[in-house]
Amino acid sequence: MKRILIPLLAACLLIALGFGLARPNRVFWNSLEVTVTAYNSTRAQTDGNPHRAAWNNRLKPGMKAIAVSRDLLPLGLTDQTEVWIDGFDGPYLVMDKMNRRFKRRIDVYFGLDVKAAREFGEREARIYWR
Repeated sequence: MKRILIPLLAACLLIALGFGLARPNRVFWNSLEVTVTAYNSTRAQTDGNPHRAAWNNRLKPGMKAIAVSRDLLPLGLTDQTEVWIDGFDGPYLVMDKMNRRFKRRIDVYFGLDVKAAREFGEREARIYWR
């Protein structure tokens, strides 16, 4: 009985602490309500090279990448931070920074699909990160 009970309790403890979960643990992860918009790799929406992001990251269509407003950087949302967005599938990586005028906002990368980005529009969502 003890041989089964101790590993079972250890596994429950790890799950409660957020280890081994595919989704964020809403108790132990950082979270914030933000405005979510979309952006593309076009010259009109970027500075200079449309496929080069902040921190010198290279953006490629199909990537799950986001840009964050600069007020979120001190909260730990920096280069390569894994971010989960309520209502979205899978984690996204922080790969870009937005213009200083934006606050509490993230931009989801839509590659070259400008039509899809426009249809996405603007919405509110909770994000999670560690």
